[in-house]
Amino acid sequence: MKFISYQDKKIAYQSEGKGTAVVLVHGFCEDSNIWEDFRADLLEENYRVIRIDLPGFGRSEVVAPITIEQMAEAVHAVLLKLNIKKVVFIGHSMGGYAGLAFARLYPQMLTGLGLFHSHPYADSEEKKDNRRKSIDFIKRQGHVLFVKQLIPGLFNPKFANSNAFLIEKLTYRAARGKSAGIIAAQQAMIDRKDETQTLAKLEVPVLFIIGEEDPAVPPESAEQIHLPQTASIHILEKVGHMGLFEARKQTQRIVRQFIAFCEENAVA
Repeated sequence: MKFISYQDKKIAYQSEGKGTAVVLVHGFCEDSNIWEDFRADLLEENYRVIRIDLPGFGRSEVVAPITIEQMAEAVHAVLLKLNIKKVVFIGHSMGGYAGLAFARLYPQMLTGLGLFHSHPYADSEEKKDNRRKSIDFIKRQGHVLFVKQLIPGLFNPKFANSNAFLIEKLTYRAARGKSAGIIAAQQAMIDRKDETQTLAKLEVPVLFIIGEEDPAVPPESAEQIHLPQTASIHILEKVGHMGLFEARKQTQRIVRQFIAFCEENAVA
């Protein structure tokens, strides 16, 4: 794990391998460790894999307040440090929000964008209210109880029931974070911009991985698949919000194929 300074705070990252650069960005209450299996898979395919802990998560320090754009800027700062000019950006959930902001701010650096259980829409008023209630809960009760309630609900119930150790491990990792980082990220998602025009204007391929039983992504998010000029669309049956675990081999294959397609598209 290495570090750069962003807004006088340490941002943790790992860069391994050579070849086409692939940036893997985690979601809310996660860290770069969620990509461990994907990292190994992509390194075998001779890709350069960059994993980043967003501010306030994993080993990165809290930046508060923070915006989704600033999360994208933190990713950009890592890429500048590594002197990487072009990337395929794969973002899970909140990482996808950061990916869309990155696409808007630095479109010339993208060869492809993967939205892994994510979408371009701003929060509904109901969603914003729920996030505010979560912030209030964390301030009163702390974040440990919050993540214990959050993590299991992200999975298909049947999968969660038969994978208790995985749920416990992810919950433990999330609980090691800081309340301030979780609260800052919640507020950033409340305040984030609608990125539908960003998605519509993108000239690079876009990957959609959608869980048929995803409790975190609203049903209307399915409309996003019609926005990009070039899209690779995958709807996973009996999968919730965590397809990178619930359908690991399938989603690894999907990501590999998408990166290869982006390489071909870039050459063309």
